[in-house]
Formats: sequence, C-alpha cells, structure tokens
Amino acid sequence: MYLHLGLSVVVPYRDIIGIFDLDNASWSHRTRAFLEKAEREERVISATANIPTSFVVCHRRGEEPVVYLSQFSSATLKSRMESGKPE
Repeated sequence: MYLHLGLSVVVPYRDIIGIFDLDNASWSHRTRAFLEKAEREERVISATANIPTSFVVCHRRGEEPVVYLSQFSSATLKSRMESGKPE
C-alpha cells in the first residue's frame, strides 16, 4: 500500500518510519537538528506548494532517511494510512 503525501508524491507504507506534526515536533532541539541536517544533505523533499504542516520520515534499506514535507496534517495522513490498510 502507498500513502499520498501531496502533489504527485506517494511512498510505500513499509518505508515510513514516522509521521510528525511540524509545529509540535520542531520544538525539540534534536528534531530541529535532524531536519537541518537532512536539508543540508538534500534529503528533504517538498510534497506541497503550500506551507507544510507535517513531515514524514521514510527509510529504504541501504539508504539514508528521507524527509517529505506535506501540506496535510499528521492526523489526516495517519487516518489515510489506517483506512487504507487491509484488515
């Protein structure tokens, strides 16, 4: 199964490490440092033409984690994942 993050960006469920609210998570110094490092290393992909409200961290085996910025709230993305998973 795949999760649509915005624009034409979709990621496989199996690659998703976490879905985070950008405002709440960015209060942490560690999270800010992680996001800044990912941006410096060009591992941040914008899946929105608007202001992002959440970010999704994905990891494929053998690769560095990638951060996707999304206009959809973390609650919306979580709901989409839960409704799309087979029982």
